[in-house]
Amino acid sequence: MVKRHRGALTFFAGLAVSLTLGWSLFPKALYRQVEQPLRFSHRVHTGEAVGMACDACHRIDAGRRFVTIPPTSTCAECHAQPVGDSPDERTMVTDYIRKGREIPWLVYSRQPDHVSFSHPLHVKLANLPCERCHGALGRTDAPPPYEENRLTGYSRRIWGRSIARVGLEPGEGNKMDDCSNCHRERGVAESCIDCHK
Repeated sequence: MVKRHRGALTFFAGLAVSLTLGWSLFPKALYRQVEQPLRFSHRVHTGEAVGMACDACHRIDAGRRFVTIPPTSTCAECHAQPVGDSPDERTMVTDYIRKGREIPWLVYSRQPDHVSFSHPLHVKLANLPCERCHGALGRTDAPPPYEENRLTGYSRRIWGRSIARVGLEPGEGNKMDDCSNCHRERGVAESCIDCHK
């Protein structure tokens, strides 16, 4: 009888240790940190000094699936010449704007091709602030770390910092559950075909 209890105890202790190690080590093995091409300060652009709204650069076009990362032509409207003394701004002007090249930004909220999301419906019709889905990104001095899933290529920000998805801050997750929870909180109907085309 004692041997059977000892065997069960050993099994459950091993299971607990394995789960703990899995929760802590698996994300470190699954994600790798990738640098954005430039250090960009949203705070400089959206703060008191300049005071731009998000849609001044991230143009909301009713005909598009998602709001775009601004093309360099948008940056060139103000930055045909460097405005400040930042090395990243000089690189942006000399390597991208003057050469007509797009900046290869890594997109934190990139979704699969079969997912469709209408920013005009959510921002203009429902009056949701950008922070509801994107968190404090508009107030950052530098892009947050881009943690790329080694298997899918998607950003960890889609899931949020916790693999168990507990204790997430607003804007930390961009999964279907996050969208459904927001709809439920606001009493807005939803169906699969609304987002999955």
